[in-house]
Order: sequence, then structure tokens, then C-alpha cells
Amino acid sequence: MVAVSLYNLVNTFWVARLGYQAVAAVTVIMPFYVFCIAIGVGTGIGINALASRRFGEGNVAAANQTAGQSFFLSLVIGVVFLLATNLFPRQIVVLCGATPDIIDLGAQYLTMLGRGLPLFFFSLISRNVFHASGDTVRPMMFTILAQVCNAVLDPFLIFGLWIFPEMGIAGAALGTVISSNLGALLALGFILGRKTAYRIRLRHCRPDLKTLKSIYQVGLPSMVIEITESLVISLFNHIAAGFGSIVLAALGIAMRIFDLAFMPVIGTSHGLLPIVGFSFGARQWDRLWKAVRLSCLWLAAFMALLTVFVEIFTRQILGFFNPDPALIEIAVPGMRIAYSTFVFVGPAVAFITTFQGLSKGKVAMLLSFTRQLVFFVPGLFLLTRLMGLTGMWISLPVSDVLGALTAGLWIYREYRQQKKAGVHLEKTGAKSVAPAE
Repeated sequence: MVAVSLYNLVNTFWVARLGYQAVAAVTVIMPFYVFCIAIGVGTGIGINALASRRFGEGNVAAANQTAGQSFFLSLVIGVVFLLATNLFPRQIVVLCGATPDIIDLGAQYLTMLGRGLPLFFFSLISRNVFHASGDTVRPMMFTILAQVCNAVLDPFLIFGLWIFPEMGIAGAALGTVISSNLGALLALGFILGRKTAYRIRLRHCRPDLKTLKSIYQVGLPSMVIEITESLVISLFNHIAAGFGSIVLAALGIAMRIFDLAFMPVIGTSHGLLPIVGFSFGARQWDRLWKAVRLSCLWLAAFMALLTVFVEIFTRQILGFFNPDPALIEIAVPGMRIAYSTFVFVGPAVAFITTFQGLSKGKVAMLLSFTRQLVFFVPGLFLLTRLMGLTGMWISLPVSDVLGALTAGLWIYREYRQQKKAGVHLEKTGAKSVAPAE
């Protein structure tokens, strides 16, 4: 994930050399890109859960059948999105929030990006195919190699260096296509070359309705959450577009920096989840809540330091990407506002992760939707109407604070209910005295 975020920063750096309109054009594609990731990752999570279960049962044939569906699904989904991006590119970028002056640039980028979507979807889905067999190292190496390739290709394809043609913003998209296809082909070679736990044959790749149903029963919730994120980003783009493409460019740079800064939060939540789950299963309540407290405290401290750094060096950070004075003047106050409550973001994610570890996925999903749909979206419309561009930026910290407080109160309620039920009196290996849920 750090490799992907670093690439996004490098990509933004080179695209920014083409002007802020190019940055804005790439920014408006983000909701569509997130939508594609939602479909691919949701599908992959379903395959991961089902295939790993089959391996656990010792049913390798069924695991092969599940993994084989990744070929069929990648092809079908990829072709649908390829046709959409090449037949209706202008309509898609308008739906994503493009202003009139960047529609052509956005359409160029999207059309080129769409040509690599079948293999892009396979690269997303195949990561989970490897994970289900216990192999997490190879897909990580494929991803890192692909992102390094992408970062190297960008300046050559954008500016026409050496033997490469000058392609502008389409060159940035082509670099992404080549690199994602490289990662997908490496995964394909290992799977078909029998260098994994799978032995997939042609019959395993034919669509199986029962297997497909099981895949999406597990993967659909994650898909819905990510699709909601895509729709919210698209809405934000539309609001920002009302102030001009230069505001879209400022938003795009701020979001790229946020993605990288957010990685410690993601890493900590991935580490917290199995600890909460294990402690919950072992009835080690003190260990469970200690892990939650430590995660929240350290994330809050780290985010506080990061906030101070960003607030002090905002102008220098933005100038690294694009020194355009008009862009700087708009982006500096906006970024300072948006990052002012970063300290609340880490604990909020840790609270939601805790509910996932407690096997309360519906609560976790509800809290995620509450932050986006109850606090952010209404706040975005209301504050923008009342305060203009400043209100648009303020809607981000407002939703962060309210979302964190809501999740914090809910997790405190959970803690109090456990104490009231007496579960904290239990010891590992002792007979359970907690009432049934």
C-alpha cells in the first residue's frame, strides 16, 4: 500500500508538470478508479475467504474451482469496463465531476486507462488468490515491481524522453496500464506455471453459479463500502468543480498526500484486527482492550506530530508538486483546514476495526456509513452553501470529529456492556459466565 501511495505521489509530481488542469483531470478520474478497485477487491475478498476455507477443509479441488473463477470474472468485468471507458469516456468524466476545461484531458486519460482494465482486475483479484493459499510475499513483490516500473515509465511516456513518443496525460495512463499488466502477467505465470498451491485447469475457469454466489455473499459488503466511498468522492469533486478546475487540482494533491499519511493507520488496523479477534476468542479481555487503547494512543500521537508537520510546511509540500501561485494560494488554507483534525482519524479507524474483530461487522459498516452519509455529505452541502470554498474544506474535519466521537461512544458502550455482563471476570480456559449474545 505504501508502494502504491508513493507511486501516486510520483505520478502527481510528473503530471503536475503539464499544468494544474492535468492534475485536475487525473483527480476527477479518482471516483471511477476507486469504483473499479471496489469491484476488484470485493470480488477478491470473496475468493480469498472461500478458497482459504476449502484449503482448510482439505478440499483442494474446490479451492482450484474457486480460484479458477478469477479468470472468468476478471475477463467479464474487465471487458465491460473497457467498453464503457472507450465508448463513453466524456460522459464518465462529467459524472465524476469534470469541469468543461478538463473534459478532453480526462477523456484521454480514461480511454487509455480503460484498455488495461481486464488485466488490472486480474491483478487485484489474483492477490487474494495467492493470499488464500498463505502466500502474501509474491503478490506484494508483484505490486512493488509494477509500481516501480510505473514510476520510471511516467516521465518517458509523458514528455517523450529517449525513444518514447510524447503522449502527455495519456502517457501517464499508459504507464499505469503497462505496470498493472506486468503485475497481472507475473501472477498469471506463477499460477499457470504451477508455482503455487493451485493446479487450475480449463474446467475450473468455466463459470459456476454456486461458487459465484458464495464468492459475492462474502465480498459484497466490502464492495458496497468501497462503492459508497467512490460515490462520496464523486460528489466532493462536483462540489469542488463549482469553484473551478484549479480547486480540483488542489483537492487532488491534498488527497494524494493524505493517502500516504494514512498508511500507518491502515497498517495498525491490520495489526490490531487479529489481536482483537484472538483475544475475543480466548476471552482475554484485558489484553483486548489494552491493544485497543495502545493503538488509539499511539495513532493519535503520530497523527498529532504529522498534523504539526503538515501545518508548518504546507506551502513547501504543495510547491514541490506545482509552484503555480494561484494553485498555492487556494490549496494552502484548504489543506491546513482539512488536516487540522487528523488526530481523530487514527482512533476512529481503530474503533471500527475493533468491532470487526469482535465479529460485529454490521456495526463496523454502520459506523463507516455514518461518517460518510450522515455527517460528511450533509455537512458538505450545508457548509459550502453557508461559507463557500472554506465551508467545503471545513466539511472534512467536521465529519472526522463527529465520526470519531460517534465511534468512540459506541466502543465505550461496548466496553461498559461487557463489564456489566461480567465477561471481564473470565479467565482464559475458564468456563464462560457471559450471557449469550
